[in-house]
Amino acid sequence: MKGAYCLLMLLVEDTSLCVGALGRVSFPKGVYAYVGSAQGGIEQRVRRHLGETKRKRWHIDHFLSVARTVTVVSVPTDRKSSECVIAKSLLRSPVAQAVVTGFGSSDCRCESHLIHFEGDEYEDILEMVVGRVSMFFCPYPEAVRPP
Repeated sequence: MKGAYCLLMLLVEDTSLCVGALGRVSFPKGVYAYVGSAQGGIEQRVRRHLGETKRKRWHIDHFLSVARTVTVVSVPTDRKSSECVIAKSLLRSPVAQAVVTGFGSSDCRCESHLIHFEGDEYEDILEMVVGRVSMFFCPYPEAVRPP
């Protein structure tokens, strides 16, 4: 199924790591969302992201080596631009910030596709993310917790 997806992740401590061409980046602990597009299939893309062994091809591959994915929100759509619409919407939240400009958005003009949320109320952030995603695309985006 083609579409966009949002990985909701937890980073348990402040971390600094090298993220490809972005260089060394500092990430504050907390809740993060990464928005991506999967025109070849959401299931395959998310399975790759959640896999233990993979070549670090995208910015998110580096971040996933230190963060834990808690929930995946998927949105079936044929529009590749959906990932940008979702990322921009999430960044408009008063508790959201782009920690790294250009993260996951080297093929578009978005500020970032990795969003950090102030506070640690995970369930509230999940509800806000699902609410914002559903406003644009479908009444029932699917949110699942990885095994």
